[in-house]
Amino acid sequence: MSEDKHRATAAALLPLVGGAGNVTSITHCMTRLRLGIRDPALVRHEALRALPAVLGVVEDDTYQIVLGPGTVARVTPEFERLVEHGRTEQPTAEPTITTPAATPAGSATRASPASAPPTPTRPTPSPPTTADALAAQGAALKARQKSRNATPAKLFLRRIAQVFVPLIPALIGCGIIAGINGLLANLGWLPSLVPALAALSSGFMSLIAVFVGHHTAKEFGGTPILGGAVAAVIVFPGVTHVTAFGHQLAPGQGGVLGALGAALLAVRVEKWCRHGFFPDRTKSRAWGKVPEALDVLLTPTLTVLVTGLVTLFGLMYAAGAVSTATGTAATWLLAHGGAVAGFVLGGLFLPLVMLGLHQALIPLHTTLIEQQGYTVLLPILAMAGAGQVGAALAVYLRLPRNRSVRTTIKSALPAGFLGVGEPLIYGVSLPLGRPFLTACIGGAFGGGVIGLFNQLGDAVGSTAIGPSGWALFPLVKGNHGIATTLAVYALGLAAGYLAGFLATYFFGFSKQMRTELNADTASADGPDPGTPGSTDAATPAPQSSRHATAART
Repeated sequence: MSEDKHRATAAALLPLVGGAGNVTSITHCMTRLRLGIRDPALVRHEALRALPAVLGVVEDDTYQIVLGPGTVARVTPEFERLVEHGRTEQPTAEPTITTPAATPAGSATRASPASAPPTPTRPTPSPPTTADALAAQGAALKARQKSRNATPAKLFLRRIAQVFVPLIPALIGCGIIAGINGLLANLGWLPSLVPALAALSSGFMSLIAVFVGHHTAKEFGGTPILGGAVAAVIVFPGVTHVTAFGHQLAPGQGGVLGALGAALLAVRVEKWCRHGFFPDRTKSRAWGKVPEALDVLLTPTLTVLVTGLVTLFGLMYAAGAVSTATGTAATWLLAHGGAVAGFVLGGLFLPLVMLGLHQALIPLHTTLIEQQGYTVLLPILAMAGAGQVGAALAVYLRLPRNRSVRTTIKSALPAGFLGVGEPLIYGVSLPLGRPFLTACIGGAFGGGVIGLFNQLGDAVGSTAIGPSGWALFPLVKGNHGIATTLAVYALGLAAGYLAGFLATYFFGFSKQMRTELNADTASADGPDPGTPGSTDAATPAPQSSRHATAART
C-alpha cells in the first residue's frame, strides 16, 4: 500500500515538471528530489505546490521538490522508473510536452491576483492576512534573496555543498551504527558484535576522501574516477614514506579539505590536457593540448601524475594544517566562550542561510567529524529550527481567528519538529517580519544553552550532517555518557522552543499587525479564485512552502 502511494506521488509529479523529456538528471538528498530541468517554462509550479505530498519547491541550479525525510528516498526510484519508461515510450518527447506549456502560463496569470499581489505587499505597511498572501510575500522575498546570492563566491560555495549532498545518507547510517556500537560497548553487551559494528561505522569515514574527490570532479566537470584516484593518495598507507616540508606524511593527512583541493586541481589539469593552456578560438589551436590520438593514454596519466605530486608535496601538508586549526579553533571557542559563541551561532544561522553563507560550514562539519568523530557546531546551529518552531506556535496562538495561517502552521509543524523548517520560514515567519527575528532569538537562546554546557565540559556533537530537530537525537554524541549528551541536547531544544515562543508571543506583533492579521479568514479555507486547492488541511501548507534555502540543515 505504501509503495502504491509513493508510485502515485511520482506519477503526479512527472507531468507537472514537463514530462520525462524535460528531466535531464535525477538525484535526491535527505528531504528533496533534485531534478535537472531542460525547459523551466514547462514546470507547473503552482500545481506542484498544491500536491499534498509536496512540502515546498526550490528553484535553484537544480529544481528541488521538498518531500520530507524517508518519503523522498522512496519516491525517487519510482520517479526514475517513470522517467525511463517515458523516454523509451516517447523518444521524441519534445512535441508531447510542449502542449501543457500554455497551462502554466495561464495558471500563473489566473493565480497572480490571489497569490502574488505586488501592490498591497510592498508600499502598504499592512501585513498580509491569509496563508496565500503570506506565501506570495515569502516567494517574493526568496526570489530577491536568490538574485542577491547569485555571486561567483556564493555559487562556488553552493557547488562545494553539492559535493557533500550524496554523502549524507552514508554519514547518517554510519553515525547511527557508531552510536549503537558505543552503547553496546559501554553496557558490555554483545562483545563479539562490537568489533564488527566498529568496522561498519569506521570504514566509510576512513575512505571519505576518495568519495569527496569523486564527487568534486563530477560536480566541476571532470572525470569522477580521476578525482577519486588523486584523492585516494591521501588515505594510502604508503604515504608514511614521503617527506614534505621536513615532515613525514601520515595517511589521511589533509582529509576532506585535501581531497577537495586535489580533485579541483585534477579537473583543471584534465581540462588543460584536452583544451590546452591558451586556447586560440579563431584557429582552434591551443598550446599544450594533448593530441586526440594520444588523449586516452596521456590525459589520465598526466592528470594523476601532476595532481598526485602536488597533493603529496603540498596539498596534504597545507590542508592538514588547516584541518588541525579548524578542530582546534572550534574546541577552543566552545571551551572558553561556549555560551556566547552558541548564542551568536544559534541566532545568526537563519540569516546565514538567507545570505547563502551557511554552505561554507559543510566542509567544516565533515572535517570535525573526520577528526573528532562528531561536529560540535551542528547541534548549536540546529537550535535555529527550534526557535522557528517556538515562533510558529506563538503565531498560532496569537491569531486565533486567522484560520488560513493557523492551518498552514498545523500542517507544517510536524516537519518543523523533525528539522524541516522551510514551510514555516517562507510560509509564516519571514513574510511576517517580526516573527522571523524572534525565531532567531529563540535559536540564540537554544544555541547558548548547548554552548554553555560545552563550556562546562559536556561537549555535544553530531556524528553526521543533514538531520536536525528531533531527527538528530539518534546521532548526538559527546565526551560523556549518552544519557548526559541526550539530556543537554533536549535542554537546548526546550530553550529554543520556549525562547522563540515567548519572544514571538510578546514582541512578534504590533497592535496594528494583530488587528489586521486576526481578521476572520474563513473564506481562505475554501477554494481561492485562481488557486488550486480545497479545504483539505494538507493543501495550504504546500502553497505556503514557496521556496527553501539550499542548505539543509
